[in-house]
Amino acid sequence: MSRSPVHDPRVDGDAPVPPLWTADFRLFFAARTTSLLGDAMLPVAITAAVIGAGYGASGVGYALAALIAPFAVLIIFGGVLSDRFGARRMMIVSDATRLCFQSVLAGVFLLGSPPLWLILVLLALVGAGSALFQPGVASIIPRISRDVQKANATLRISESVTAVIGPSVAGLLLVVASPAAVVALDALTYAVSGVCLLRIRSVSMGPAERGGVSSFRDDLVEGWREFRARTWLWSVIVVYMLWQLAGAGPAMTLGYSTLVTDYGSTTFGLVMSALGAGSVLGGLVAIRLRPRYPLRAGALAMILWTLMPLSVALGLPGPFVAGCYAVSGVGMAFWIVMFHTSVQTHIPQEVLGRVHAYDAAGSLVMKPIGQALAGPLAIIAGTVPLLFVSAAMALVTCTLLLAIPAVRDLRRVER
Repeated sequence: MSRSPVHDPRVDGDAPVPPLWTADFRLFFAARTTSLLGDAMLPVAITAAVIGAGYGASGVGYALAALIAPFAVLIIFGGVLSDRFGARRMMIVSDATRLCFQSVLAGVFLLGSPPLWLILVLLALVGAGSALFQPGVASIIPRISRDVQKANATLRISESVTAVIGPSVAGLLLVVASPAAVVALDALTYAVSGVCLLRIRSVSMGPAERGGVSSFRDDLVEGWREFRARTWLWSVIVVYMLWQLAGAGPAMTLGYSTLVTDYGSTTFGLVMSALGAGSVLGGLVAIRLRPRYPLRAGALAMILWTLMPLSVALGLPGPFVAGCYAVSGVGMAFWIVMFHTSVQTHIPQEVLGRVHAYDAAGSLVMKPIGQALAGPLAIIAGTVPLLFVSAAMALVTCTLLLAIPAVRDLRRVER
């Protein structure tokens, strides 16, 4: 059984909905959006810089892995720090850390061709900084917005837009500036984010109220205990891990590569833009639609994701593939908003950072494995059969989620 939220729930949401765009939410939205823009621009800038330094495609692979791996490993510890010292404080520390090390990285690229090990170390430190930021996002949203679902949907729209325009902005900047300059400019997005977070007034720099004094290990164990005690939460993560392994992994690795090789880079760009547009639409739907059982509605929306790998497997014309990706983006965005809102409204504030860190780590752990296995399996079984398996996994995921009473019957609450 899950514990009640800190605030008394209003299950049906009949009370008047308070305004979303308060001064503090505007500041947080600006901080989150600029940070996401920086995250979306960085892989493009790093790719150009590493290739320019003479390390080729293998060097790019090492660099991107060095950026992502520390985040996946350290996010659980970031959740503990967020709950111990305050979400806003740790997010500002994260922005300062990333600004510092990414500025140094831009400097070493500007001076010439730095050794690969130095590039990897600096990128790992930037990735470690990101692990301090993400847990705070979940903790702060319920504290600056009384309409948590609308806030999540709005931020999801921002995430979708920045994911589409970030790489394009980085690419355009590379036309007129060096990779080092783009890396430096990208670092400034973290400065903007940090300044916005500093100006928020309704969230203190310290942690939420908590009783007694505990060790770091005790906090880590408590977060795991809180995560494990909620059947609906850990069940979703287990199912999601399966989907990442057999669904999302092949769809991203094989689907994207097939689009580039068989359809061309222009069509691939169109499809990715359509996916982003669909995600924006999914966020808009999530602002308006407030289901009584959010995870049930979100699981049903996941069925739409089937169209993404299915359209590529069937070899549909490019515009039809783009349309299918757009519809899939709607379903995926709606699911993400429903899940994040459920976590933020059902988990007590004093442990929210840690619990979110566990669910984020669980969600991420199978993604690189699924992507890594997709290529070798395609050589054995073929690309098209694996894409059909990927499409079927969306149906399996929906079925499994709806078959779990704790997931299916979790009711929406308002904080």
